[in-house]
Amino acid sequence: MKFMEKAVRFDGDLNQVEVKYHLEVENVNGIQLHTVVEAMDVVGILEYGLAKVADLMIKYVITPFVNHGQPLSFLEELHQESALLKIVPSLDSKFEYLDGEFLYSGILLFIKFIYRSICFQKSSWMQCFGRLTWPRISELIISTFLSKVVPTDASKLPDFQKIIVCSSEFETALKELMYISASDDKDNRLSNFAENVEVHFAFKKKTEILAKARNLLLECDFSIPQEYTRDGSVWKSDETSVQSSSHVVDLLFLSERCLVSKAAKQLMELVHQTLQDVCLSSTRVALEFYHTARDAILLYEVVVPVKLERQLNGINHVAVLLHNDCLYLSQEIFGFAFEYRTDFPSSMKEHAVFVDLAPRFQLLAEEILQRQVHLVIYNLKEAIDGADGFQNTHQMKQFESAKFSIDQVVFILEKVHIIWEPLLLPSTYRRSMCTVLESVFSRIARDILLLDDIAAEETLQLQRLIYLMLENLLSLFESLAPGEQNLHEFSAESLEDFIPSLRKIRKLSELLDMPLKSITASWENKELLSCGFTITEVEDFIKAIFTDSPLRKDCLWRIQNPSF
Repeated sequence: MKFMEKAVRFDGDLNQVEVKYHLEVENVNGIQLHTVVEAMDVVGILEYGLAKVADLMIKYVITPFVNHGQPLSFLEELHQESALLKIVPSLDSKFEYLDGEFLYSGILLFIKFIYRSICFQKSSWMQCFGRLTWPRISELIISTFLSKVVPTDASKLPDFQKIIVCSSEFETALKELMYISASDDKDNRLSNFAENVEVHFAFKKKTEILAKARNLLLECDFSIPQEYTRDGSVWKSDETSVQSSSHVVDLLFLSERCLVSKAAKQLMELVHQTLQDVCLSSTRVALEFYHTARDAILLYEVVVPVKLERQLNGINHVAVLLHNDCLYLSQEIFGFAFEYRTDFPSSMKEHAVFVDLAPRFQLLAEEILQRQVHLVIYNLKEAIDGADGFQNTHQMKQFESAKFSIDQVVFILEKVHIIWEPLLLPSTYRRSMCTVLESVFSRIARDILLLDDIAAEETLQLQRLIYLMLENLLSLFESLAPGEQNLHEFSAESLEDFIPSLRKIRKLSELLDMPLKSITASWENKELLSCGFTITEVEDFIKAIFTDSPLRKDCLWRIQNPSF
């Protein structure tokens, strides 16, 4: 092993390797390199003995030669006592490894140098050196050359045939030098790669498509022009062209338009283009493209929620836009089978499916929307908590505190109205806003009904707070009218069908200055029951407002015993 270290020396500064034939180690001189190699073979450590030489050859000779930006060539010098292999710049600096011929001829010169200078033209030694170096050399050639010249367009596949021929001739030459096995097909690494160019073409295309999809998702800021956020009618009207807008899309199965992020629209355009390539490709390539289309879609689910996690935890346009994106993606996915399946290669038609992806995006869209709704409800709950249960509103300080809470509620609802209405589908906006309003009105009604002692002046102040809130929400109520109806056409009763607690709180405002007998009569004719009041609530409300008297006892008895 010490003799081998002395025999093969690498000089990084001079870019050369020197092989000495006559060796001297620890006063033992006159030993021939051939004798050293033969000795290692006899005692069965040839592969171990050549391993370090092989590693250094890869590191100092092959890797610089293959990886260098400009083409290099080898210069061999043979002397009686030694042999030199120098790495020098190519005489033609403009020459490139276009078809592999120049690259392969250089590596072949290196292999011949090993064949003559270290393995001494003995087949078993050469095969041993080949086993140590060929897997790494071939992998280096594939990664730095062959994989980079794989066509990016199907029309350029025929040009790749020259490289296939060149790779095959190179491996034939290596077999003649006994560097690789002539019988083991596994050693034809370059030919196998080149001949499977269709697969490599598809893999390279897949890498490009997924990189493009990932980049457009990462680079998109998920913002939208202000004219879209101020007025939803701008993009919902037929005058806006879906083709010319980077944000407006048609939902295939809902017959409605939707505002989405630029990233979602561009991603879907990329997926459609990939599926068109599936229809035009051979089965092997088509299958790769099919999986690429699925992976590109799933990138949205992986990348965007993580990227926009902070925005998803707040009430903003971005979260609503993500909801729309997911809705749009699910609709498009449902349409793939109708649009492309008939043109897929026949062997793929039964196995290629997309319908499993659509529910994932429907679920994600609903999750994002529900998170928004819950955030709004949480903020409203905190605002209402500031009213301290609407107690003692006949006192100025308590009334101002309660009024501030109501103002906060109105402000939050208006903010949500401004964000949601222009972006969400009308039906989705109506459903979500009604859920929010239901939580607000039911909470305020409950807090007022829980008061155990309400002074006369207090009833007027509570009534005033309710009126103030409802009056300030008129524009929001009008936005909930379906279709072209305005608030006058959209009756209060219709709105109360969507928001049951609205009917209850309106009735509560009337009850606050209603005589005891009228309240009792309203219960007896089931009017209060239809407004959502329970018998306990009515009884507690009467006890809170009216002092104990024979009339109150009589009214409470009538409420408790309706059959009499």
